[in-house]
This record gives sequence, C-alpha cells and structure tokens, in this order.
Amino acid sequence: MAHSEKESYQSYPRDAFDNPPSGPVGVHRGRRSVVVRVAPFLIVIVAAALAGLLAWGIASGELAKVQLPWSNQSQTSQSDAGDDGQSDDQDASDSQSDQSDQSDQSDQSDQTDQTDGAQDEPDGDDQSQDGAEQTAPEQTVNYGTGVRVVNATGVNGYAAQQMGVLQSVGYTNVVAANPSGGTLPAVNVVWYQNETDMATAQDVANTLGIATVEQTTGISDPIVVVYIAAQ
Repeated sequence: MAHSEKESYQSYPRDAFDNPPSGPVGVHRGRRSVVVRVAPFLIVIVAAALAGLLAWGIASGELAKVQLPWSNQSQTSQSDAGDDGQSDDQDASDSQSDQSDQSDQSDQSDQTDQTDGAQDEPDGDDQSQDGAEQTAPEQTVNYGTGVRVVNATGVNGYAAQQMGVLQSVGYTNVVAANPSGGTLPAVNVVWYQNETDMATAQDVANTLGIATVEQTTGISDPIVVVYIAAQ
C-alpha cells in the first residue's frame, strides 16, 4: 500500500531531544590557554638542557669539583680532628724539648761551676803581664820634637826640601844639615833615640816615604833623618 503523503519532521511527535541546550554539550571542551599549551615544550627543553649539562660535567670531571654543603662540613670536621692531633703532638714534643733544655742547662751550669772554680786561682804570669801592660807608656806623635834632616844624596837643597814637607804637616822644630862625619847607612833611614819618640819617628818616616825606622844611640837630635838617595 503506497503512502499518499510524504513524511517530514512535523509528522513525528515532539520529545526532549527537540529542545537541546545552547552551547557545547557532551565531549566538547573549551579552548585552552597559551600557557597550558606551551608548558610541555618548556619542560622538555629544560630537562634536555639539564641532562646535557650533567653529561658534560661527568665527561670533563668538573662535576667532582663542585663543593656540596655536606661535603664542606665533613672536611671541616676532619681538619679539626687533624689539628687537634697535631696540637697534642706539638704539646708533647714541646714538653720533651723543655725537659731536655732543662737538663742541658743543668749540665752546662755544672760545667760552668767547675770552670769557674778552676779559673778562680789567677796565675802569677798573667798578673805580671797585666802590670807590664799598665805601665807601658802610650805612644803619641809629638810635632814639637827636634828632627834633623841630613842630606847625603849630593843634590843641593834636598834636605831643605824635605824639611819643608815636614813643616807642612805641622812639625815645628826641624833643621836641615849635611853629613858631619861618621858612618852613613846603606839606605834612607829614620833614627830615633828614646822609646817615647818611636811613634813620632814612624810618623816622620810615613810623611817622607821612608821604609826603614831604627832605634839607635849617639845621635845629636831625638830624631835624625838620613837621605842616601833622593826619592
């Protein structure tokens, strides 16, 4: 039997499905924010960077140089323990050294006492030498001592020339003369008669550049300078 009328939407009775709610319904979700969508990519990038840094630190050995807080505390405790042990050893060694020093000092004091007892008795020779040193007169240069300069060189005026040299350094009682007989020395010489004139004679010789200084008797002046050759 053929239908005479065509069926349409209005041919069916209305029910609850004919009035659906407005907006997304069921499995449909709203649009997510940019932060939520980008966060997974950022996490992956940071994790990859940390993994690469860790691998580089292990391969290069730089990771072993990193000082961790708990490692510093352990090293500090070990160093404190080492310092305490060293201080104890040093105290023990110091006490031993003090004891050895005291024993050495006592031994030295005993030896010193023995040597002092031996030195308490003075020798007669030492006393006599000390007395001789005390009585020895002090040698000084006397620029007023009489000095005679004898010219045996054959050069006219040589004695007067050397007399002027002595007067230029402060000698006030100097005369020039020629040989008056007697034996002449072999070299230029400075003669002196008394022990008290030895220092003055040596100063005269140094001033005139004469190397020979001799003590003699029978000379006319306290100091006599004899020139055999001109210098």
